[in-house]
Amino acid sequence: MTKSQLIALAAFGSFALLAGAFVFQWLGYAPCKMCLWQRWPHAVAIVIGLLALVLTRLQTQLALLGGLAALTTGAIGLYHTGVERDWWEGPTSCSGSGALDTNNLLSTDITPIVMCDDVVWSLMGLSMASFNALISLALVTVWIAAARR
Repeated sequence: MTKSQLIALAAFGSFALLAGAFVFQWLGYAPCKMCLWQRWPHAVAIVIGLLALVLTRLQTQLALLGGLAALTTGAIGLYHTGVERDWWEGPTSCSGSGALDTNNLLSTDITPIVMCDDVVWSLMGLSMASFNALISLALVTVWIAAARR
């Protein structure tokens, strides 16, 4: 594969993961705070991929940045997986006991709070965070392969 093809593949991988997250949300699986954190690096990777396809002189540098974005979301996904599996503590704002905000008890906003340590969907024992981590780390290798071409 050419450098451009590898970049397009890696950017499309981030696009597919991000689109999948939105499909799950549309199906009723509301994201937690860490799920949302994992989305931003994918958006960055998509933009980097598009820029790299246009700015061909900068493809190597942009491919390295794309790899860094994929590594970032993969690392957040690994951290989130550890929180889900009780390997370590998660942010107090979205895991554990989940502190109740007593200032808004009379609010009419009844948006459900999604806890980061709850697995709302899994397949073969892997949560969405786990799948994001594994696929994102695979995308890192594609970005690096593009940078090395």
